[in-house]
Amino acid sequence: MLVSARVPDDFPAGSPTDSHGNYDVLVVGAGPAGAAASYWLAARGHRVLTIEKKHFPREKTCGDGLTPRAVRQLHDMGLAERLVGSQRFDGLRSIAHGVTLELAWPEHPDFPSYGYVVRRRELDEMVAEQAVKAGATIWQGAEAVAPVVDGGLLAGAMVRDKASGEVVPVRARYVVVADGANSRFGRALGTSRDRSFPLGMAIRAYFTSPFHDEPWIESHLDIRDRDGKHLPGYGWIFPVGDGTVNVGVGLLSTFQGWKNVNTTHLMEAFCETAPARWGLSAATATCAPTGGRLPTGGSVTPRVGPTFVVAGDAAGFVNPFNGEGISVAYESGRLAADAVDLALTSGNGLALQTYETRLEEVYGLYFKTARLFVHAIGNPAVMRELTRVGMQSRTLMEWALRIMANLLRPEEIGPAEAAYRTLSALVRMAPET
Repeated sequence: MLVSARVPDDFPAGSPTDSHGNYDVLVVGAGPAGAAASYWLAARGHRVLTIEKKHFPREKTCGDGLTPRAVRQLHDMGLAERLVGSQRFDGLRSIAHGVTLELAWPEHPDFPSYGYVVRRRELDEMVAEQAVKAGATIWQGAEAVAPVVDGGLLAGAMVRDKASGEVVPVRARYVVVADGANSRFGRALGTSRDRSFPLGMAIRAYFTSPFHDEPWIESHLDIRDRDGKHLPGYGWIFPVGDGTVNVGVGLLSTFQGWKNVNTTHLMEAFCETAPARWGLSAATATCAPTGGRLPTGGSVTPRVGPTFVVAGDAAGFVNPFNGEGISVAYESGRLAADAVDLALTSGNGLALQTYETRLEEVYGLYFKTARLFVHAIGNPAVMRELTRVGMQSRTLMEWALRIMANLLRPEEIGPAEAAYRTLSALVRMAPET
């Protein structure tokens, strides 16, 4: 099991009570998107201050799975060796309607054919530490409580030291907003979620299990409530490799009655109906379940202002297909860093607009297809039929895995556009629940 070194609380550049220095970039949040942006900007020689309201190591509600896209980003940040001791998995075991398929990650020219499971309390600290090694400064226990505005433009943040309560101004030429799904700082700048986009809801807990080191992550596609009714979403069991497994369930707001679902009861029902070999029970639980809501599909805007960009969960960049957000957070943090770097080196703030352009190139078709898909499966009858048909064909499920994990090869983009048109027709024809 990976054990990372602690990110120190004190750095040579000072503490939250120092207000003497100005920075090229202020990064609000040291989660995946913020830490990635911090790393790439610091590696290019910019003066970066990152503020994190909690102290590492800290818990984070998550499935802990790193897809090949996430692994690629971590490798690019120089963390390949640090990942070697983590639980590696080779693909997805998919279970539905009495059928089990083990689907290996596809070969791809740009991404590895494997993933890892790493607890977020260790993963986030590891990436933050790498940003510090690249030259970034991180203040822990520091929260951005209000924007600093100069001439009508965002010029930094008022930062509160949570230990002392003291609030000081921090000024920067540009700001990367990456403070998570709730994004209080983003909302202070005027960001908001488009409520026509699907919202995810998930809950997870850890259990001890004799199968904690299996080479497959497991997904259950036909979860049901206590009355046996099918629900949109899925259950998961991810081996962590340290004697435990990460177990959770997720739902989508496209289901008509989703607000009335008690996720704690659903979690209990899933654990009761999961394969007995995992040994899931109240006696093997190591913690109480925790959960939250996940904005998906790039649902939060604006993502670019005259002097700021928004990345990761703060921009609603959770994968609508499967609720995974780590890979998109790393990638959007890197794209945000690219745009800010260009603005700094060119002296032209309009360069921030390249962030939107790149996001559309990388995720435009993908998120559009995903949103249509989750609207379709919001009808339980449609989801039941799709999973029933899909599980009868390994080829079809392998294709679905490539689409859902955003691992299409360049020559497969044409078929993906055809899939989008098919889903458009399906959504139009699907009967109301």
